[in-house]
Amino acid sequence: MHFNLVDSVLEQTAQHIVTHKQVSNAEEYLLDHFPGYPVLPGVMMIEAMVQAARRLAGPNEPPLVLGQVRALKYGSFVRPGDILRVRIELLKRADDGTTEFKGEAERFTPGDSTAEPKVAVSGRFALRPIRR
Repeated sequence: MHFNLVDSVLEQTAQHIVTHKQVSNAEEYLLDHFPGYPVLPGVMMIEAMVQAARRLAGPNEPPLVLGQVRALKYGSFVRPGDILRVRIELLKRADDGTTEFKGEAERFTPGDSTAEPKVAVSGRFALRPIRR
């Protein structure tokens, strides 16, 4: 099953990308996480960063999979109705096709103009070509 965790690309250059995901109650992975208090699972926040990084890497790249995660930190819960804004920076490309990124996802609550965005997850990770 494939989950699309990028609703739109807000900004993109060769070195960085900013994407947006509106989290809704209709997303099936929220049903059991947690009953009575649905939140976006941490692994789905990482997947949102991975999907943004794949877009940044470009369509001409071979299929890329998550190869490594470092210095991962979780902050704020992301609930239905919130917006997850993902910022990814390309750090370096290795000769073997591995690409390293730095990412951060912030939570915004629409309609709450007084609230500052809160970091939901941040860290460094690498995508590598599929090994066949």
